Amino acid sequence: MKVHENSRNTIADELRGDDLVLSYGRTEVVHGVSLHLEPGLVTALVGPNGSGKSTALRALARLHAIDSGTVRVGASTGTETDARDAASLSAKEFARTVAMLSQSRPHPSGLEVRDVVAYGRHPHRSRFSGFADADRAAISRALELTGLAEMADRPVDELSGGELQRVWLATSLAQSTGILLLDEPTNHLDLRYQIETLDLVRDLADHGTALGVVLHDLDHAASVADRVVLLHRGRVHAAGRPADVLTGQNLTEVYGLRIDTLVDADTGRVRVIPRGRHHERTTPAPALDVRTPA
Repeated sequence: MKVHENSRNTIADELRGDDLVLSYGRTEVVHGVSLHLEPGLVTALVGPNGSGKSTALRALARLHAIDSGTVRVGASTGTETDARDAASLSAKEFARTVAMLSQSRPHPSGLEVRDVVAYGRHPHRSRFSGFADADRAAISRALELTGLAEMADRPVDELSGGELQRVWLATSLAQSTGILLLDEPTNHLDLRYQIETLDLVRDLADHGTALGVVLHDLDHAASVADRVVLLHRGRVHAAGRPADVLTGQNLTEVYGLRIDTLVDADTGRVRVIPRGRHHERTTPAPALDVRTPA
């Protein structure tokens, strides 16, 4: 999966949420969180279950109502930003700028992979128009980037969970937006496609896309992110460079578990080491007999 050089733009989009307060019913779950997604940077949201990561990302995508605070989207030339309130944009205008891969998605039936990916072109088409050359090119590019080109004609009913995850990622890419929000994009993927998805995220950022990514795997966050926002109980516990945020002290405080970190000598990246009850075993575990009975 590799992003082509011609996808770089001189005008790039950015997205920011300021002082966001979010609730489910009468229960406030996010308390004054601010997030800023800039062109060319990957911002990873991490934290325990229930910390508000996905809710905050959904608010940026206009999928969760905001109690207070603002979400603004703008075009940046590097020196100036023309930001607008996201709520003032029509659904199509917003969808031409911001795409989101969410955790909960419908399970399509009776369609081929290419048909599902083509949904991503809806914001760029008029109601009764067919596919233009630009639409077909965007669909083909999304299929190629996600490793689905050879599966384009397969019925989605035949796909595994991981394959379907890649189809929805391709659908988001087909929107051709300057801002991409990904909620656990490596979920259900095997090791190869986890790494290829993270490489794709990095490639997209290197070509000017602003990315916000919710990740549970802290090593993944350290490997792909320019910035990390560590959330705890609906508040920002720490934010900044991965090495400054993913410290043993911060992670131990937030996860309630002893966590050590070290810097990989080969990559210079932070590695996270949780210390469970059996981590400090001083004697070797008894060998398991895995022989097949006669």
